[in-house]
This record gives sequence, structure tokens and C-alpha cells, in this order.
Amino acid sequence: MQRTVFFISDSTGITAETIGNSILAQFEGVQFDKHRLPFTDSAHKAEAAALRIKTNYAQSGQRPIVVNTMAERALCDIVAASGALMLDVFAPFIGPLEEELATKRSGAVNRSHGMVDYAKYEARINATNYALSHDDGMDVDYSQADLILVGVSRSGKTPTCLYMALHYGVSAANYPLTDEDLEKLELPVRLRPYRDRLFGLTIDPQRLAQIREQRRAGSRYATLKQCRWELEQADRLMRQAGIPSLNTTHVSIEEIASKIFDRFGIERTMF
Repeated sequence: MQRTVFFISDSTGITAETIGNSILAQFEGVQFDKHRLPFTDSAHKAEAAALRIKTNYAQSGQRPIVVNTMAERALCDIVAASGALMLDVFAPFIGPLEEELATKRSGAVNRSHGMVDYAKYEARINATNYALSHDDGMDVDYSQADLILVGVSRSGKTPTCLYMALHYGVSAANYPLTDEDLEKLELPVRLRPYRDRLFGLTIDPQRLAQIREQRRAGSRYATLKQCRWELEQADRLMRQAGIPSLNTTHVSIEEIASKIFDRFGIERTMF
């Protein structure tokens, strides 16, 4: 079975897409053809979106699904005229909140992802700059790090650090375990003062070999034998040093970040 899904928003569409994908993931065996229509913030744009959805309906014979976060009711009605199944993300919550807070919603656009809180925005930028400057051991001043990810090359350290910085303002550094570190089976000197901030990432050797082959095809670095040796040594080193770790093979970056935050007791809401 295949169905077409439109994520429609009067802003970036990030909320509609994130929540929509979480819901759609519950339906196994259904293939979803997904389209994002951001900044649908005028009657003209809403009519264009409705025409596109209606055309898809006519061509496929399957009722399209719309995951909607538009705040203005009039725009929602225009899109709904397409005949699509309308899933209003905010609808189940607005009514009860209006009653509880004794006030009506403002209908303001771009509140979720706009630069409303400048202090939080600056924290995200600073954390991102920190993650970039402390990527792969390029900068060894870890005194300002909230946490430090360690692991072999291509185990997911960099994208995880950047995700935590961009979305939560967490200053995360990462240190790649080198062959020298792995042969010695000793925690690198530069990491020892920050032992309580260390968290290890590991990965299945077959998956690591695939990733490395894409980066350096035909190299010793990408061989399954080398990957197995590095991962086995890294596991020994982390167990010996008492570093908690997580296998990232089948875990999303979002889940990795959540597990790390839980381990360190970091309570941050997404900005």
C-alpha cells in the first residue's frame, strides 16, 4: 500500500514533519510518498497547495493525507476543500488549553522555530561553534565541555555532537580513539581530567566497514578486519576506564542524544 502525505505549515514545516513522521512510523507495511509545503501563510499559497493535493487525489485515486500546523483557520479550510484527510496537529490540544488558561490562542505564526528567545538562540550558536572546533580532537581544551564523546572513527560522534548543540545548546566535544590509543589500552592523557564527562559510542563492525568503504574505498582503514580490531580494543579500553557506552548501529541520533542526556542527568528542552 502507498499513500501520499503532505506536511503543511505556515512556517518552516519542521513541527508538522517531525510529528507526522513519528505517527506514520507506527504503520508498518505502508509506503508513504512525503511532501513538505512550508510557509503556506496566505490564501493564494493555500489555494495552490489545495490544487496540488486535489490533483494528486485525482491521479492516484487514493485520498491524500495532510499533516497540518497552520494556525489560521481560514487557510486550513482552503486546504481541506481538496478532499484530503486533514490531521491538525494542534487541534486536540488548543481547546483544552484555552479552557484551562481562560484565554484564546493568538494564532501567531513562527513561534516554535522563530528566533524568539535571543539568549537561547545564542546558546545554540555557541554550542555549535564549540562542537565544530572540538571535532575529532582538533582542539584539546575540554574544560568547557558538557560532555565528551569517545569512540573509533565514523562511529557517529560528530553528527551526535552537532545535533545536541543545534537543538539543545549542549557543548559536546568528541575524541577519536587512534591506533596508538587502542594499542596502549590506556585512556589518553588529555581525557583523564574529564573522566566523568566521557561517553563512548560503538557500532557493529560490518556497518562500520560499510561506512568507511564509502569514505575511503579499498583502504586498510575500511577493511572488516581493521574495524573489528579497533572496536574490540575500544570496548576493552572503555570497560577498563569505566566509560559508559552505546551501540549506535540501529539507534537514531535523536535516541542517542536522549540516552546520553539520561545518563548524565542533563535536562534540556528542545529550543
